[in-house]
Amino acid sequence: MKDRRIAILGLGSWGTALAIVLADNGFRVNIWGRNAEQCEMINRSRENMRYLPGIILSPEIIATPDLKEALHEVRAIVYAVPSQAMREVVEATLPFLEKEHILIHVTKGLELGTYKRMSEVIRETVPVDLRQRVAVLSGPSHAEEVAIRLPTTIVSASESAEIAEQVQDLFINQNFRVYTNPDLIGVEIGGALKNIIALAAGISDGLGFGDNAKAALLTRGLAEIGRIGVKLGANPLTFAGLAGIGDLIVTGNSLHSRNYRAGKMIGEGAEVERVQENMGMVVEGIKTTKAAYELSRQLEVTMPITHELYHVLFKKKDPRLAVEDLMGRGRTHEVEEIAKYK
Repeated sequence: MKDRRIAILGLGSWGTALAIVLADNGFRVNIWGRNAEQCEMINRSRENMRYLPGIILSPEIIATPDLKEALHEVRAIVYAVPSQAMREVVEATLPFLEKEHILIHVTKGLELGTYKRMSEVIRETVPVDLRQRVAVLSGPSHAEEVAIRLPTTIVSASESAEIAEQVQDLFINQNFRVYTNPDLIGVEIGGALKNIIALAAGISDGLGFGDNAKAALLTRGLAEIGRIGVKLGANPLTFAGLAGIGDLIVTGNSLHSRNYRAGKMIGEGAEVERVQENMGMVVEGIKTTKAAYELSRQLEVTMPITHELYHVLFKKKDPRLAVEDLMGRGRTHEVEEIAKYK
């Protein structure tokens, strides 16, 4: 029975959507969250009305606020919590971890202060014998579409090919295709930093700057992601794949994307603080912009879009002036030598 049980930590839209995938694949899914009232409502109504209203959940999906109960006799643990809560949640699971567990995270962000990727946070928190059993699931995937079983393709990445393939086997089905990739760094950096560029794309649309401007932002944004990713040890080819350009396209163009929506509201004149309050969900790109800006300065990597967005979000710079400053930068060659950042 243990082989057929999986825990998902996080009651948000993405954790719930992944629970649907796993239930379709024949697993019993324990989905955990701190809000006991929300758990009770999910179990009673068979619906996560707060984050995925209208989606009926399988009886094989059970919500619980009890972490011990959620992790009882499970094969794998999926951490689907905000990036700034990851360390705390992983620490809370320590008494219940077993050496056979597979640890999967689906969070796209960097930890403030340390600038660590989520796999780094997990690996330095868990026992040594679990550090090679950490994987990330990332790629172009809106929870709203996964939940209604629209075709979706993502990537399982781990330093262990065996673990990446085991995660692939857990999730893959006719609606949810999973590739593997050994480039854990690249997959995580692509997933985290595309939220920054999606915010910028939303601001561009909110300002009414049109398709030309947004196409430039997405393209040059991908170059920024690649530069810092390669500096950190990523394979540059990863950024041409699902976890790079694929995730950037879907996040920078869709109203399903909370980062794009937040950016659009800022471009239309809303205050950053008010936008975060109104979203009702964590906008990972805001804090990731701060972390990436500070990290780029530390590593001496040029990231002009991230630089300008940081000043819009945290220094109250006018978005129009930020765009003017981007357009007014000195002349340069488009194809920059990523190799110099290695």
